[in-house]
Amino acid sequence: MVSNSMAKHTSSEEALRRLRDHLGKGALASQFRLESERALAERIGCSRETLRKAIRVLELEGRVWRHVGQGTFLGPRPAHEPIPPMVLVETASPADIIDARLLLEPGIAATAAQKATHQDLTLLRELVGRTMRAADWQAYEVADNAFHKAIARSSGNPVAIAFLDILSSVRSRVRWQREHNLTFRRDRKKEYTEQQSRMHGAIIDAIEARDPEGARQAMNDHLCAIRKVMVVT
Repeated sequence: MVSNSMAKHTSSEEALRRLRDHLGKGALASQFRLESERALAERIGCSRETLRKAIRVLELEGRVWRHVGQGTFLGPRPAHEPIPPMVLVETASPADIIDARLLLEPGIAATAAQKATHQDLTLLRELVGRTMRAADWQAYEVADNAFHKAIARSSGNPVAIAFLDILSSVRSRVRWQREHNLTFRRDRKKEYTEQQSRMHGAIIDAIEARDPEGARQAMNDHLCAIRKVMVVT
């Protein structure tokens, strides 16, 4: 048994290695329910938070699956069990994410053109300024993400805001970061930020003009431009 003080300092990589070893040695049958988080964390010798990160890696690999309120099970998720939205998002490709945004965000922009306030427009223009001043791609990502979320908030639709939050969360995933970083460097910072900022400006202009179809088209053009440079077909 690992002491509590030692468990607190167990890295995610070490916890994952120990968890793999534990599951591999047990010769457990598929769909076997694992021990509780508390018991398994004690066995592995890590905090429960670190254990959850290790389990998430195995879940993405299809080695375990979780059912809220019932526990974690060994093996692939049964066909009749729904896949949690965040698991779907984390396994999605950059093309999947952009295509989903194309389905959702033009409509959100059109609604924002009908409901955005003066304060909303002021914030949007401030965020465009931040994207233009971004010193690197991480700063650009933060400002750009805030811009798109601000448009969702100005639409006033809580369900649309929630859906966009899920899609936006992918910006913290390594796969998206790697692709966007390559795009940012390949197209050169100045040219890339100027192009995208012009498109951001067109979206804001249409929203300010109370032009739903113009806002829809401007957002569609913006996302199509991102798809073109980020997704290798």
